[in-house]
Amino acid sequence: MAPMAPSFAVLARRTAAVLAAAAVLGAAAPAAFADSPSPAPKKLPAGLYGTGDAQYDGVWRQSLALLAQHTVGVRPAGAAVDWLAGQQCADGGFAAFRADPAKACDAKTMRDTNQTAAAVQALAALGGHGEAVQKAVGWLKSVQNDDGGWPSMAGSASDANSTSVVIGALTAAGVRPESVTSQKGGRSPYEGLLTFRLGCGAKDVKGAERGAFAFQLKGAAPNADASAAAATGALGKGFVVGPAGKDAGEPVAPSCKDGEKDGGKADAAGRKEAAEGADAYLVAQLGGNGQHLPSAMPGAEQQPDVGNTADAVVALAAGGHGAAARQPLAWLEKHAAPWAKTGGPAAYAQLIFAAHATGADPRDFGGTDLVAALGATGPKPAGDAGSSASPAEDSQDTGSGGGISVWWVIVIGLAAGAGIGFLMSGRRKRGL
Repeated sequence: MAPMAPSFAVLARRTAAVLAAAAVLGAAAPAAFADSPSPAPKKLPAGLYGTGDAQYDGVWRQSLALLAQHTVGVRPAGAAVDWLAGQQCADGGFAAFRADPAKACDAKTMRDTNQTAAAVQALAALGGHGEAVQKAVGWLKSVQNDDGGWPSMAGSASDANSTSVVIGALTAAGVRPESVTSQKGGRSPYEGLLTFRLGCGAKDVKGAERGAFAFQLKGAAPNADASAAAATGALGKGFVVGPAGKDAGEPVAPSCKDGEKDGGKADAAGRKEAAEGADAYLVAQLGGNGQHLPSAMPGAEQQPDVGNTADAVVALAAGGHGAAARQPLAWLEKHAAPWAKTGGPAAYAQLIFAAHATGADPRDFGGTDLVAALGATGPKPAGDAGSSASPAEDSQDTGSGGGISVWWVIVIGLAAGAGIGFLMSGRRKRGL
């Protein structure tokens, strides 16, 4: 992560569903994850964005908030940057939250590839943290799986979302992802990522689903969240994607003619083809629901998945499909503000990334100043080159800071902690 904000109806119901699932997972083996990440104190650190419990998403939401601010010309508060940098373990990895950064990480500290990769993207963009970034990259390399990919928690099976987030981190750190190969097998992150592609040889996948990505190989099924992450990851991009230039037209799904095989090569052409197929799947999914993706959270009503829709907009822009991204972007401008208000820092950041990727104005996003609203969820920024406007009263953060990606991270952490693997197929899961 994943993720990613991670839920998408009007988050209250979605949050309830996730917490219900979390309660079940937690009850399965509470001791397995009780030691780490650290339980958040009642009073959160002054430099942390968001007001909700940071136990499972502190580093994630902080990283996205700082990166989003940097992207729009806002200089974050020094205390906010220091808090993020101070969360790093001596070996380079990051846990979701460490209540006492002065206490050294130990074997019980649950380091997380998604949180680490998000921190890398933020710290690399902000500058001045070269040593921390390189240590984090070193830790990510040390937990790479033999298939070339990454899981959220080291030692478990790789997944498309985590692999994509790490690819973005490598690129941000100035490391060519294809140069990072597994110790056994010598497989690159791109090779690992493409194993999740449901190409021409995939069973029980037809029509518009062809070219989609699964979250994991076990119980593989087309997954919009994984497809959005992979569409950017396959192109070597991270959370921040610049506005597309000349429009590449509508994305095209694999034709599966002339003996075309599953997966494709991990060279530049093969990765572009894979991203194109994932984008085509996203367009098909968006077109069937009024230009937004539907929620796939277990037990939830089929409501709009706002965060995944924002991720899809970024994915389409990354592939040069700016025209295809306009309708879901317009839907977000009309409907996303209540979700972001509930979701907090990471949710506002996701919308800022979507606006930036399409050339939209994040300071007037359907009448909402996303930049000011994000700033209101944390310490006052040190400077803003774009605007001096103060945040609207109704933009104050009331949530935990976790849009889609946040709850994705929470559920992954609980599932991994319980020692039973990831039970769902993505942040809003379609499959397993």
